[in-house]
Amino acid sequence: MAAIDLEEALNDPASIFGQPENVLARTTLSKEQKIEILRRWLYNAEEEAVALDEGMPGEETDVLRQVLVALGTLTGPIDVEHCAPSKQHGQPQSSVTVLKSDRPGVKR
Repeated sequence: MAAIDLEEALNDPASIFGQPENVLARTTLSKEQKIEILRRWLYNAEEEAVALDEGMPGEETDVLRQVLVALGTLTGPIDVEHCAPSKQHGQPQSSVTVLKSDRPGVKR
């Protein structure tokens, strides 16, 4: 696999990876990098969903669900019950971050 520009991947994950599942398949990224890329993608997908809800032109996609599934693969279940009090319902970092105790090499 060719190297990626991490900064570009963080700024516009869809342009680099195409689909959230492709982030998971990238062996050159650490788990933490994958989580951060998917968190940024989640934010973008939530922004697009809000824009559609407010009548902006565009079409609905399944990207939001795909990103949540990919994040859940890395972090375990996503706590969707505790959303930020915004229209975007942004996930707090704690809901999609691997706990230190879950990281390899960390003693419990």
